Amino acid sequence: MNTALLVVDIQNDYFPGGAMELAGATEAGGQANVVLEAFRRKGWPVFHVQHIAAHPGATFFLPDTQGAEIHLSARPNPQEPVFQKHYPNSFRETPLLDRLRQQDISRLVIVGMMTHVCIDTTTRAAADLGFECWLASDACATRTQSFNGVTVPAESVQAAFLASLDGWFAKVLPVRDLSAALSSP
Repeated sequence: MNTALLVVDIQNDYFPGGAMELAGATEAGGQANVVLEAFRRKGWPVFHVQHIAAHPGATFFLPDTQGAEIHLSARPNPQEPVFQKHYPNSFRETPLLDRLRQQDISRLVIVGMMTHVCIDTTTRAAADLGFECWLASDACATRTQSFNGVTVPAESVQAAFLASLDGWFAKVLPVRDLSAALSSP
């Protein structure tokens, strides 16, 4: 089985001081880096996705800003492709699927941000496209949400979205367990 790492939207605006700070972004970025470095050591393919805001009224990931740049924890190497997107789904209107198919990739390990939007949407799309997905639960981050007068803390948002993905769309596990599973024969 050909496995690739998909690094989604680990960008400066999600980190402390950014325009859309997420709870636990620094820790998640560090865990994503552990996975990224493991893939690099093995020589396995790595694909980066960068969200660039294209809709009117956007407040983060604005084109040509430091906030839209990929964070140091996930900075691509020159040989690692970066796909820019304008929607939560990393496959929508990007050449990502074609590139994965060209390289005969059948399993995706996914890390990135924001769990309740781009990670959720991308993981579901990847599963629907036939990829076996593994999602690193501690290498993604989200934020507190509110709806209809109810505030849901980031930790609960994270748990709810990971729970809904686990089993149906992905194998969701912490980096430690994911690394061990990838290392076993």
